[in-house]
Amino acid sequence: MFLDVLNDNSFATNCWLVAATGSEEAVVVDPGFSPERVRALLEAAGKRPAAVLATHGHFDHIGAAAELCGDDLPFYVHEADRAALTDADAWGAGYEAPAVLVKDVRTVTDGDVLPFGGFSIEVLHTPGHTPGSVCYRTDGWLMSGDLVFAGAIGRSDFPNSSPADMTASLRRFLALPDALPVYPGHGPDTTVGRERRANPFLLEP
Repeated sequence: MFLDVLNDNSFATNCWLVAATGSEEAVVVDPGFSPERVRALLEAAGKRPAAVLATHGHFDHIGAAAELCGDDLPFYVHEADRAALTDADAWGAGYEAPAVLVKDVRTVTDGDVLPFGGFSIEVLHTPGHTPGSVCYRTDGWLMSGDLVFAGAIGRSDFPNSSPADMTASLRRFLALPDALPVYPGHGPDTTVGRERRANPFLLEP
């Protein structure tokens, strides 16, 4: 598996680049910034982007999506966060954000399986941070977005957040295998088991 990350931005948001071993087709997850650098990293690795995926609709995760997608690449986002692309006020996160005018928007929902070159990605709807927050899972890893970080969890105090949904989504996370690698939206990678044992926000009282 080819895996790279770009995160030198003011939000320290992780933009993940993923491809199956031997495949030229790559997937870009959460491109908040620097589309030209994303393209350069892919080109240096001999990869071409096939799709762009968002774990949720916050601008630091989707800000570069329109420029990166251009006329050709599809952009995948949960249906509950689609409004973040064009009407952040109506979406209700409580902050101003410019429109992200992606041409080919494809909405996903829980249980969808997205096939790409040499691998498939399952969509796990994990609301709480935003209504349409998702994790993306393969047999080899989980991209957790802003649900779980190494030693922390995502905020659930935005106007359109839900602490109750976040609690349910964290329970779903903890049902995953301990050995599963986790690539979060911010910070270093971890595993489900490591967070189960050491994350203070996941420990039983």
